Amino acid sequence: MPLGAFRHRDFRLFWGGQLVSLIGTWMQSVGQSWLVLELTGSAFQLGLVNALQFTPILLLSPVGGALSDRWGKRRILLVTQAAMMVQAFVLALLVRSGHVRYWHVAVLAVIYGIGRAIDIPARQSFLTDLVGRPDLPNAVALNSVVFNSARIVGPGLAGLLIARFDVAVAFFLNGASFIAVLAALLAIRTEGAPDPAGRLGVRQGLIGAVSYAASTPAVAFTLGLLVVVSLLALNFNVVVPLIARDVLNEGAQGFGLLMSSLGAGAIAGAVGVAALRRGRPPLSLLAGTGAILCAGVIVLALAQHFVVAMAVLAVLGCFQIVFSTGCNTALQLTTPDALRGRVMGLYAMAFAGMTPFGSLLIGTLAERLGVRAACALGGAAGLLAVSALVLVARRRSI
Repeated sequence: MPLGAFRHRDFRLFWGGQLVSLIGTWMQSVGQSWLVLELTGSAFQLGLVNALQFTPILLLSPVGGALSDRWGKRRILLVTQAAMMVQAFVLALLVRSGHVRYWHVAVLAVIYGIGRAIDIPARQSFLTDLVGRPDLPNAVALNSVVFNSARIVGPGLAGLLIARFDVAVAFFLNGASFIAVLAALLAIRTEGAPDPAGRLGVRQGLIGAVSYAASTPAVAFTLGLLVVVSLLALNFNVVVPLIARDVLNEGAQGFGLLMSSLGAGAIAGAVGVAALRRGRPPLSLLAGTGAILCAGVIVLALAQHFVVAMAVLAVLGCFQIVFSTGCNTALQLTTPDALRGRVMGLYAMAFAGMTPFGSLLIGTLAERLGVRAACALGGAAGLLAVSALVLVARRRSI
């Protein structure tokens, strides 16, 4: 059934609440990047803020996964979503008061990252509780549809509001948008109770998850691909604002449109995956889409016109979703229930947790060599790394 996940009441509530909230999240993402450039004008400092925001995900996502295997996932999500709502309102008030400084943005980015580190593994593993394993591939794809629908609407809307008013509006609306997802979570009946076998101490749980991943070749290969592609190719929060400002000479509205193009391609990919994917995707698909993403970043470095950049970003958005949903689904369908939260913590660490290093790397290269050179070098290194992983996998007959 193409939309089998929608048969489940609690998934429909969860999906609808996220649609509203994620629009606000993308508005804040655009607003934060533009605010840093307004305050500092520095590519390196933009990369540093992104690094600070994602470092907690690198360090704490496995802990978040262990917590979601120990306590109810719905309860964890209520706490994390409320914390991120407060963070958005504080940032909005600082900007509106005129007292905002770069260090404020950096500290609040860390706080937001801590919330995300606990939230991501719980949210990802909650999908199986909401729909069951047979409808999980469809639920993961539909979750990507809502995420990327928000990526289309949020950045474009943020660009218009920032140009018409100021960045504080984007932060205020993000804070308000969390009301929808909190209301949905309160209405959901599924608690996401952990498997009794997963009720371990945090330290013991982390050791078990790492041991399982290391001893399961398909899981290790998938996590390795996520690390490489996330580190070297998926740094759009740093790359796109720099391309908009330094290469295409665009303002906040142009930046928002570029980010919306990325989202438009992503939602096209997500709809295709939701309609067509059945079961666990082959590892060859994951490797192939990862290589295409790295090659696409090299093509983006060559784009000289706004429309061409929009088209390239749309293609990148499409393949990013095919890659990320494929990795997500493969890991969840391979992993036993008792380990699912902790393995999704490793997924978050490999996928979003590499962003600090990628952001700093791309920001530093762009500061010294220009954003075009940074994109080209990152994409080329990514292609080499994906090729190396594939060669190792073939030798081990994965």
